[in-house]
Amino acid sequence: MMSMEALKSACSPRIKLGAYYFAGWSGKCPYDDGTPEHAWARNMPTHFTQRLATEFAGRTPVWGWRDDTMELMERQIDLAADSGIAYFSFCWYWHDNKGPVNIPAIEQDSKHAPMYRFMGAKNNSRMEYCLLVANHQGFEIIGTEAWKQAADFWIANYFSHPRYLKVDGKPVISLFWPENGEREGLLYLQKAAKEAGLPGVYVVGCGAHEKTVDDSFQARSEYAIVRPGMSNKIDFPFSALADWNISNWYSYYSPLNLPYIPLITQGWDKRPWEKPDEEEHHKEKDIYSSHFQKATPEEFEDYLRMLVNWMDTHPEQITKDRLAAIYAWNEIGEGGWLVPCKDDPEGSYLKAIRNVVYGKPEHTFSTS
Repeated sequence: MMSMEALKSACSPRIKLGAYYFAGWSGKCPYDDGTPEHAWARNMPTHFTQRLATEFAGRTPVWGWRDDTMELMERQIDLAADSGIAYFSFCWYWHDNKGPVNIPAIEQDSKHAPMYRFMGAKNNSRMEYCLLVANHQGFEIIGTEAWKQAADFWIANYFSHPRYLKVDGKPVISLFWPENGEREGLLYLQKAAKEAGLPGVYVVGCGAHEKTVDDSFQARSEYAIVRPGMSNKIDFPFSALADWNISNWYSYYSPLNLPYIPLITQGWDKRPWEKPDEEEHHKEKDIYSSHFQKATPEEFEDYLRMLVNWMDTHPEQITKDRLAAIYAWNEIGEGGWLVPCKDDPEGSYLKAIRNVVYGKPEHTFSTS
């Protein structure tokens, strides 16, 4: 008979794996204008495209494209938690771009709605959540005063939630494009958090190089690791994507000895968001026209095992609670998604995660 200690060990996750959550599947599609030529957009969410309706329809989630009910959020929480995913990192957007805080716009942004539903979900005790601040391309926080306003808003509205992800008691917040961060604003964030009774904030430079990160950051990570510009080839094998991610783990270096939150990029294929006229689009040599073949569930599971092995052999480079991240839960338009879909209704990639995170043979659970 297995001892209690061995049983607890067998049921304990080997890493604390999170998934990036992109909330582009609520709101109203801009092409939903009632015209016959845009009938495909009727009742579709903001980031739905005609190519998702046609040649990429296999990516359709088993519950459909809309992601805007509490029932569906609770279903996703159960599905993720059953699969060994410990937290969602929700993309968060500043309003107004390069201006002062616009609280009504932040609260009404449909891209924030799933996060608010997570915060109110009756089963959210099964997971944690944190913010990934998408500080770029129309949502930039510029200037010390704006950073102070952002800090006050995060502290007042998110960090005190009982399911907010913390390291050493410090709420975790990731800054995408950390070179757009401001040192004085981040120092204010630490000061204001302590005044609010927190031990500080665990600020992660997401997509950061050592030259863009100073001692106002506590760790480094990535959002998606893709290097299609390294070749003229358009259609890459999945092994190239995996190899580039793995090389990033092994080459990690921080002159400040900041811990690394390693990333698994599950896929990259942004063609559904590109112009339908591919020939004209490719003439501009847009790097996003490169894409990767989809991994088999077995390839994906091997990839995950390599991640755990790297973390096991490099304990000095990771956080003590063994945080890792995966791109992504539902970046369906960009090609990185885990949610069960028309092409994978049984959630085989989620089962692969369960096998690795818990070190168990395939776990039977329902995606319905």
